[in-house]
Amino acid sequence: MAKDGIMHEMAKQTRQAIAEADVVLFLVDARAGLTPQDRVIADLLRRSGRSVVLAVNKAEGLASVRAVAEFYELGLTEPYPISSAHGDNVTALIEIALAPFPADTAAPEPAEPALTDDRADANAAIKVAIVGRPNVGKSTLVNTLLGEERVIAFDQPGTTRDSIYLDFERAGRRYTLIDTAGVRRRGKVTEAVEKFSVIKTLQAIEDANVVVLLLDAQVEVTEQDAHLAGYILDAGRALVVAVNKWDGLAADRREDVKREFARKLAFLSFAHHHYISAKEGRGVGELMHSVDAAYAAAMARLPTPKLTRMLQQAVERQQPPRAGMGRPKLRYAHQGGQNPPLIIIHGSALGHIPDSYRRYLEHFFTDAFELRGTPLRIQFKTGANPYANSPSRRPGR
Repeated sequence: MAKDGIMHEMAKQTRQAIAEADVVLFLVDARAGLTPQDRVIADLLRRSGRSVVLAVNKAEGLASVRAVAEFYELGLTEPYPISSAHGDNVTALIEIALAPFPADTAAPEPAEPALTDDRADANAAIKVAIVGRPNVGKSTLVNTLLGEERVIAFDQPGTTRDSIYLDFERAGRRYTLIDTAGVRRRGKVTEAVEKFSVIKTLQAIEDANVVVLLLDAQVEVTEQDAHLAGYILDAGRALVVAVNKWDGLAADRREDVKREFARKLAFLSFAHHHYISAKEGRGVGELMHSVDAAYAAAMARLPTPKLTRMLQQAVERQQPPRAGMGRPKLRYAHQGGQNPPLIIIHGSALGHIPDSYRRYLEHFFTDAFELRGTPLRIQFKTGANPYANSPSRRPGR
């Protein structure tokens, strides 16, 4: 097997997967025939002591006996011809692999009472997507959080192609980390596989509860960083900003870099910012505390009476601007959703409220409920005028 480079790292991950597996599916190629590398892998599997199922792929159109004949030389189990592209014999292969693990036939235990919302939220795993440009250290951060080399972290852009979901527990709290592919500027994305990677990263952001936007301390904020941040905001996801490789920055430059990042990322001021070293593990604990806080803010329950009182206070402090002869009336508010928190405000003539006043209300509610780490959205709902179609209002009356 490879002794260095990314192929070496891939081989290490393969060995680790074998060590953790209950059963291994060893896939060989019927069209290519038996290769020297197949023999090396077969020897590794024999020494591992794991149960092995040998699958001979691309066997469509070939006589079964001919497709599998030479693979008996590997001295493993009986080879099974399949076609993963066409689905031939795949179901039977799965049944063979799972045969040593019979399904639990015990009577089901009585269902527990339905959890309250508070308990359900406390027990749910928090989905945390790590996103950023290529080579900013996303996989390194994931490995540091997991405490083991679970994903390949290699100094080469494009190492991660697909989003990888990994469950772990920290300080009694369950998380699902999502390691994503680096996203470059659209003009530089030319290969089909890289376009697929970008799509999977954007889907991971949509699927996450909290997104960690990872930046490089030694590279100024780029247009692509801003585009990614904008997509996270559009998705309404809770956010934590982490500036990585802080240990490699000269001490006399750090304050200047902090000011520069704060200036260019002013539109992310609602999020906690951390300066970390994923490789050394510095600042990672504080980063996860902010992830917890951002998740709590995104999932916060905002009681209608308190929301309405806060709305009244906001209006007393600053009324909405007039619209013609009248002024919009904001009567009451209630929560319409979570992750992000959605506040629905009822009243009259609310369609005339400008964006500037909407932003004022967003900031007011964010401060009033201490919702640090999550965007907040406001929706205005104007009630129908009950007198709009009355006889006295009809033309000619």
